[in-house]
Amino acid sequence: MEKDNIAVGLDIGTTKIVAMIGKKNEYGKLEILGIGKSKSLGVARGVVNNITQTIQSIQQAILEAENNSGYKIKDVVVGIAGQHIRSIQHTDYISRSNPEEVIGENDIQLLIDQVNKLAMLPGEEIIHVLPQEFKIDGQSEIKEPIGMYGGRLESSFHVVVGQASSIRNVGRCIQSSGIELSGLTLEPLASADAVLSQEEKEAGVALIDIGGGTTDLAIFKDGIIRHTAVIPFGGNVITEDIKEGCSIIEKQAELLKIKFGSAWPGENKDNEIVSIPGLRGREPKEISLKNLSKIIHARVVEIVEQVFAEIKAYGHEDPRKKLIAGIVLTGGGAQLKHIKQLVEYITGMDTRIGYPNEHLAGNSSEEISSPLFATAVGLVMNSIENSTQSAVRMELVNEQPRVVYRNVPPQAEQPVRAKYEVEENYVERVETVEQLRDNGSNLVKEESTETKIRRSFFDRYVDKIKDFLDNAE
Repeated sequence: MEKDNIAVGLDIGTTKIVAMIGKKNEYGKLEILGIGKSKSLGVARGVVNNITQTIQSIQQAILEAENNSGYKIKDVVVGIAGQHIRSIQHTDYISRSNPEEVIGENDIQLLIDQVNKLAMLPGEEIIHVLPQEFKIDGQSEIKEPIGMYGGRLESSFHVVVGQASSIRNVGRCIQSSGIELSGLTLEPLASADAVLSQEEKEAGVALIDIGGGTTDLAIFKDGIIRHTAVIPFGGNVITEDIKEGCSIIEKQAELLKIKFGSAWPGENKDNEIVSIPGLRGREPKEISLKNLSKIIHARVVEIVEQVFAEIKAYGHEDPRKKLIAGIVLTGGGAQLKHIKQLVEYITGMDTRIGYPNEHLAGNSSEEISSPLFATAVGLVMNSIENSTQSAVRMELVNEQPRVVYRNVPPQAEQPVRAKYEVEENYVERVETVEQLRDNGSNLVKEESTETKIRRSFFDRYVDKIKDFLDNAE
């Protein structure tokens, strides 16, 4: 019987799709059991623009993760990003009917439900409602109101909003890939869970996640999320600039960026040249590394300045005084040579590269500890919080479920293969996924108010998406 809480995160990015299976070990660290990676073909700037290609890419990543781990994936926590994401600050309150009773979870849930009813722009939906600080009868700066007395409960909220159609398209891709959607998380929040320490969140820190299609920002202060933003530029526009500027194909431009690229043009000498093979027998092309770094530098400066404008919008003109821990860079773009120095030069803030290895078990491979996988690691951590059994061992999948053919003698019964390759018109699955889940983890653990709030909200939100998808069929 499976006793571990097996968690699965799915990072649907613009350049890659990553499926990661993990569990907590006895030391509370994250042990990665399997990872699957595939090229993302149907996603542009964090938004699905080709359902069929995205489904194929997801299935490829899921299959690779299953083969690597020996686990069959049932459901996943998915990261949401894209240029349609925006965030707003909102304050709301409730008047309690009986101030003589202590404040409980129901009161907080009532307040969150009230915020969920906020009128949004047409076509938009609320993704996250994150309580920041509470106020009881005028007494402010309360982080944990449960157990206190009061008649008026007030809170400031960080509300993350996204385009309903984009979110449902992601849900459709997950469902069509043969797995369930167990949760949605804003990608910069997942990355923050993976690479930031609690001390940094308390001191004030800006997380910049430079992905392929978007650059995500999350600002924390006093341990609370204060601001999120998605800038619709990432590593892909740098590759595109190299392709145009050097008149080469995209594959060569990407290789040039990874192997020889630098965000600081002063590093390269004029006589440093790299030779690119010509197409179909044409003459090779010679490219100066100084010119290459000038192209990269111009675009990276543009991206960093846009992000810095968002940081200044939160921290006014001098964010250095508010964000003592400075900036943490993560995502694939953080691997670009000298990007740390360039960000420090533009912003004047302390900068470090964020690696997700703080939460990973000691035996994790070097590849998984890369900033490239920060979001995927954060999503697995988020899935662990949900306490669902997101994957089961292949042996359990092969042994437990059975099928019964209608109008056929009992001896014709046989076990289902791992992928249930049987025609649906003629079979019934006796054991459901829900029963498998019930047979899985019996873990019961104490949860914080914040975790319970997030889970109850996610459960309702995911159910809403599932209902929509079921009705759409």
